[in-house]
Amino acid sequence: MPELPEIEAYLAALRPRVEGATLEQVRVSSFSLLKTFDPPLEATHGASVVGLHRIGKRVSIDLSNELHLVIHLMVAGRFQWNDQPKPVPRRGGLAAFDFDTGSLQLTEAGTKRRASLSVITTDDLSAVDPGGIEVADASIAEFREALLAGRHTLKRALTDARHISGIGGAFGDEILHAAKLSPTQMNTNLSDEELERLFDASKSVLDQWTRIRIEETGDGFPTKVTAFHPDMAVHGKYGEPCPVCEAPIQRIVAGGRETNYCPGCQTEGRILADRSLSRLLKDDWPRHLDEL
Repeated sequence: MPELPEIEAYLAALRPRVEGATLEQVRVSSFSLLKTFDPPLEATHGASVVGLHRIGKRVSIDLSNELHLVIHLMVAGRFQWNDQPKPVPRRGGLAAFDFDTGSLQLTEAGTKRRASLSVITTDDLSAVDPGGIEVADASIAEFREALLAGRHTLKRALTDARHISGIGGAFGDEILHAAKLSPTQMNTNLSDEELERLFDASKSVLDQWTRIRIEETGDGFPTKVTAFHPDMAVHGKYGEPCPVCEAPIQRIVAGGRETNYCPGCQTEGRILADRSLSRLLKDDWPRHLDEL
């Protein structure tokens, strides 16, 4: 799923292309995409774009008639830019947003259709905001309150959009590695020093990767938006050496979601129990880095 850095990279590429442009029409080929009916989609046609902004992991195209096209890419949704309108692809094509400056296509890989498009008035825009704080703008007191909103593991607390905005599995892994904290540590067990480390790591990792994503795109348009990047420290790096301590990166899977971590940097050498494999292997499951 595109997270805060990827969404910001899309916005950085879209602003010079569509701000001030006229939205001529929206062509929707998958009507399961559209989640609202009032105002109608046709009400956006002919309006000009006054801005774009991010709402959590959603993109909002802000129009001159106080309407907003709010797009949630979910896991597999992606944007493509064409200088001239093209037919919406039959395979994976969801919609095209035709401006007088070019056309933005929305596609989704796979067979599951989870991406969404909503037409929202300015007065109702808060209804699509999950409510999480923006880490870049938050104080450590606000971060503490958001992180401790419920009793959860650190990985789950960091990625709960109702409390903290824009962080998913990939950058949750990277932030916890930078903070040298276990993904399964309970948020209620953090010391003041650990919470400060996590706060600083959250700000620095999101800022660093936003800059990386934008700089990699340059004047072009993002074309390889994935949850993985070769320069990431732990996410998607199972079995590879940690760039800090060279311990082999480990993973656990819960609820169909994968978490990657370094036992040397984050768990004092302990190998975290995977709910499926550790039960299967029982006594053969390695419990410490030395047993690998």
